[in-house]
Amino acid sequence: MVSRRDFLKISAVIGASALFTMRFRGVTRVFAQTLPGGSLDPLAIPKFQTPLLIPPVMPKAGTIRQRGGKNIDYYEISMRQFAQQILPTGLPATTVWGYGAVSSASKKGLLLHNAPSLTIEADWNRPVRVKWINELVDAAGNYLPHLLPVDPTLHWANPPGGIMGRDTRPTFTSTPGRYTGPVPIVTHVHGAANVNDDSDGYAEAWYLPAAANIPPGFATEGTWYNFFASKAATNYGVAWGPGFAVYQYPNTQRASTIWYHDHTLGMTRLNVYAGPAGFYIIRGGPAGDAAVIDTRFGTPGVLPGPAPMLGDPFPSRKAYYEIPIAIQDRSFDANGGLFYPDTRAFFDGIVGSYIPDTDISPLWNPEFFGNTIIVNGNSWPFLNVEQRRYRFRLLNGCNSRFLILDFNNIPGVEVWQIGNEGGFLAAPVNITAMNVNKILMGPAERADVIVDFTHTPVGSYILGNIGPDEPFGGGIPGIDFPVADPATTGQVMEFRVTPALSPDPTTPPQFLQLPAITPLVGGTARPLALLEEMSMYFADAPAATLLGTIAGDPNLGTSVWTKRMWMEPITENPMIGAIEVWEFYNTTADAHPMHIHEVHFTVVDRQPIIVDEANSTVQVSPGSLPTPPEPWESGYKDTVIAYPGQVTRVRAQFNTPGQFVWHCHIVEHEDNEMMRPYRIGPSQPGQPG
Repeated sequence: MVSRRDFLKISAVIGASALFTMRFRGVTRVFAQTLPGGSLDPLAIPKFQTPLLIPPVMPKAGTIRQRGGKNIDYYEISMRQFAQQILPTGLPATTVWGYGAVSSASKKGLLLHNAPSLTIEADWNRPVRVKWINELVDAAGNYLPHLLPVDPTLHWANPPGGIMGRDTRPTFTSTPGRYTGPVPIVTHVHGAANVNDDSDGYAEAWYLPAAANIPPGFATEGTWYNFFASKAATNYGVAWGPGFAVYQYPNTQRASTIWYHDHTLGMTRLNVYAGPAGFYIIRGGPAGDAAVIDTRFGTPGVLPGPAPMLGDPFPSRKAYYEIPIAIQDRSFDANGGLFYPDTRAFFDGIVGSYIPDTDISPLWNPEFFGNTIIVNGNSWPFLNVEQRRYRFRLLNGCNSRFLILDFNNIPGVEVWQIGNEGGFLAAPVNITAMNVNKILMGPAERADVIVDFTHTPVGSYILGNIGPDEPFGGGIPGIDFPVADPATTGQVMEFRVTPALSPDPTTPPQFLQLPAITPLVGGTARPLALLEEMSMYFADAPAATLLGTIAGDPNLGTSVWTKRMWMEPITENPMIGAIEVWEFYNTTADAHPMHIHEVHFTVVDRQPIIVDEANSTVQVSPGSLPTPPEPWESGYKDTVIAYPGQVTRVRAQFNTPGQFVWHCHIVEHEDNEMMRPYRIGPSQPGQPG
């Protein structure tokens, strides 16, 4: 048995391995116990009872026609609370939150709130404007409290702090209970590049619903809300108001699979777990589907399709061969309600004392792993597929869980990855041949894959997951960590294979030539630290996760890191147009999926490091050689796995001035200091201090 602290010491000396490459010199990580959760036993949930929901397309509220400019697709989308049948019929419905359109220019538009939400279909170089509305109110217009336990001791949105205390970490004279007031939201389109900062979903630009009973003295919007409202009025001629904000997305990046979710300061883990998320797909342009070539004939390649289209009936009778698939983990109570821990004791048995007597927050858990897998909003669904090729746009939408999707229980299947977060890869990657039919996905990562069932016998087969039911640190499944419970979280969904209804017209993936990628080159190195703050009062107890700066060049020798909190002045400030290589030095025991807002980056390499925790120093292991990115990490990305005991380097160009953030996408980490603001270019006149 190796504790988190022991593993940290081992990784500091040895360095972490990439997936499936080596193990830690005989050291086996074994932390897993039976995965706890709510009062509903996941073994009591019947599997493969519900057909996979294929998310329909979000209806537009209209088109804004600009004289002498680009036409704009306009949406009005709200977040609401409602009951949804996530568990199979016969079990209780679940109260969740989700986005949905509140108006449609077409009578066929589907005004449906769901979790996950409908897909926003965007055209390359055609802007999308969204009025994001907070409708977390009841039928009388009074605010609805959070479905889940909000810890008010973190650095969070803090509406009860008022104007002076909002967006702070408050102090207490005794341990407080959960916050039960009105819920702030702010929406981030994850992967949207070249967007102005007023539309990025900055964590301090949140807003409460326009409820009738907001308590006196509460702040109704975050510190940056009014500043960005003024910018949006200047940039787009739009007005913000109580309970809503209006954002605009240029969609000038490469065609890609991106997604939207809440991003409120100190509450992202809870708001997203409650349900609000959805796909946002950008199509067309010089790197879109039409630019793919069939190398056999020099003609346009044919990818599996169609995907859902605007105006399709719901439920649809059409056969879809391109399908977005969001995989999440949740736990439930016997009444169907979402379960999320309401005490730190759930994580490591610490029952107190909490803040203010120690440095442990009473409700925050360093990670959370649900014991039930849901896909597109249903627990363990099934999908009928023909003996032909399909295109799946996969998303790991879990809070903390790394997935290792395992197709090996599907005989005859062949899996090819053609894209990731930033669009198409440099070339198709044969996952079946190169990675034994397995796809590793950190939280928030996407994989655009072609799954070929042509040679799969008719029958029913389960897509597996052999990622851990615990924090992930790299290594070999079943050796360096126990795999997910094969009876529950080790199963994702079922494919029911039937004969093909017609010949498959699509191009075999090995003959696809994907659009050329122009790589970034050069750039100034920026060393950054990924850190874990351990409790000074309890043994082996994380109190927070942090980011930091590093003085000097760890490539040349020992360098000292400095911990940085969310509230501290900005330390990452690229010049407009600058190319930089951000170096993530991971000093912790866990892998972290690192996400930089506003830009897409290329993965440069990884290299072992030596960590001296006692002296807060790090250096690249002398004599070591960097390893190149994995083939499925080619092209452009917005989230990268930074392994323990390694430096992970990414290269990005910072073109749009403004205030953005970078953070770990284990959202429990993000919510407790593992997020930092950064600024491109100079400070803006009138911006908040």
